[in-house]
Amino acid sequence: MTRFIAPLLFGLIGAGILVWLGIWQMQRLEWKQGVLAEIEARISGEPEPLPVMISPEEQRYQPVELSGEILPGEVRVLVSQKQIGAGYRIVSPFHTEDDRLILLDRGFTRDEFKDTPRRTGPAEVQGNLHWPDDRNSATPENDVAANIWFARDIGAMAEELGTEPLLVIARATDPKDPEIDPLPVDTSGIPNDHLQYAITWFSLAVVWLIMTAYYIARQRKTGET
Repeated sequence: MTRFIAPLLFGLIGAGILVWLGIWQMQRLEWKQGVLAEIEARISGEPEPLPVMISPEEQRYQPVELSGEILPGEVRVLVSQKQIGAGYRIVSPFHTEDDRLILLDRGFTRDEFKDTPRRTGPAEVQGNLHWPDDRNSATPENDVAANIWFARDIGAMAEELGTEPLLVIARATDPKDPEIDPLPVDTSGIPNDHLQYAITWFSLAVVWLIMTAYYIARQRKTGET
C-alpha cells in the first residue's frame, strides 16, 4: 500500500490546488458583480453638472442633462452592431446653454445613412460622461481625411471639431434624429468571466481526481498480476 501513498498525495494536493483556484475565482466573481452593480447605479443616478476640472477616474459614467444646440460637423467612428452590420457612431459638437462646447456621441447610424444630412439645432440630451478605451495595438490609425475613425480618441476628436476634450454619450436626445439610435454606456462591455474560470478549475479538479484514481487502480492491477 505504501507505493500508492505518493500518487494519492500528488492527486489530492493537485486537486486541492485546483479547487482553491476555483474558490478564488468565485470570490472574484462576487467582487466583480459588486463593481458592476456600483457602475450601473452610477450610470442611472441623478444628473450632475458638467465638471470644470476633468478627472476621468472620478467622473467616468457621471450622468448629465444638457440643454443647448447640436452644431454642424461630425466625426464618424466605424463600429458594428449585431444583426445590423457595419455603421458609424456619430460624434458632433454640442454647445451648451452655459456656453461650453463639448463632444456628443449621438449614437449609431447604418452605413447607408452615413451621408444623410444630420439634424442640428436646439436639443435636450440625457447621457453620461465617458472616456472610452477603444484603441489597442491592432486598431488602425484614423483616416481623418475620409472621416473614418476607428477609435473615439477624445483629444483628436476635440481638436477636429474644436471642442473641449469632454465626451457625453447620449442616452436620449430630444428631438430625436430618426436615423440615429443611441448607444448608451452600460456594463455589457466590461468582461466578467470569473464564473467560466471557476467552472474550468473545478472541472480540472474532477478530472485530476479521476486520473489519479485510474492511475492507482492500474498500478494496483499491475501489482496483482
